[in-house]
Amino acid sequence: MTDNDTAEKKSLIPHFLVGALILIGLVAVYFWQADPEPAPRVEEPVAMPVDEPQVPEPEPELDPDAAAPLETPENMQPPAPEPTPEPEPLDITDGAVKTAVLETGEYEAMARLLVDEDLLRRFVVFSKNLSDEQLAANHGVLQPPKQEFRVYRQAGKEWIDAASYKRYTPYVEALDSLDTDQLIQLYGKYKPAINEVMAELGEGSRDFDTVLTDAINHLLDTPEVPMPVEVTSDSVMYKYVDERLESLTPPQKQLLRTGPENMRVIKAKLREILDALMP
Repeated sequence: MTDNDTAEKKSLIPHFLVGALILIGLVAVYFWQADPEPAPRVEEPVAMPVDEPQVPEPEPELDPDAAAPLETPENMQPPAPEPTPEPEPLDITDGAVKTAVLETGEYEAMARLLVDEDLLRRFVVFSKNLSDEQLAANHGVLQPPKQEFRVYRQAGKEWIDAASYKRYTPYVEALDSLDTDQLIQLYGKYKPAINEVMAELGEGSRDFDTVLTDAINHLLDTPEVPMPVEVTSDSVMYKYVDERLESLTPPQKQLLRTGPENMRVIKAKLREILDALMP
């Protein structure tokens, strides 16, 4: 378990939640179809007595200067349909992405934690690596904690200090404030842009829904352990003394570092998101 600057950038909290793209809604144009013109009525001839010959009435002469017949609902033409408006270009700039995510939770808290550059690509790369049980240290979407990792010594052993867990509390609170329904809607809107990034990474045939669910399920498989947690160190690295914990994948070990209480909140939110993702 590493505590250098690179390890501090491996914060897992909600990297895989930033999945949303602003689409301009298209206004549907409905066309009122004119009622079909009625078929002409055919007058049935009236039978007349044979002994009284009928004299046809003369046809009235048409006046060329007479006014044109008035239009009636039967002969009115339907209005020409209005053209369908073209969709505006999708805004996938960092400012648009960040604003969309901030509006789903505690705005100020999330604003302090989210990075400002290349958010969408970072999210895709991080999620893809996480689904492969790896960490993409240089593609996190959150600022790393400023506080240092801390341990304490007791009875000749080293244990993780509870203060180390508190470093992640602001991240967990921000995660818990996110509205799941809004997140899923934003993720759906971002899917076209996400698929483009996946294609650029040579993963165009891989369904990103599967990537996302695999990443979440992998974190949910992280075991919960009681405090305190014993570690051992050399000059640059900390490792879990418990071989079962040390054999976990890098993402799972990093999630474990958030502490028991924080991890329970994270897992509860992840299950909520996973349930919303599943059809």
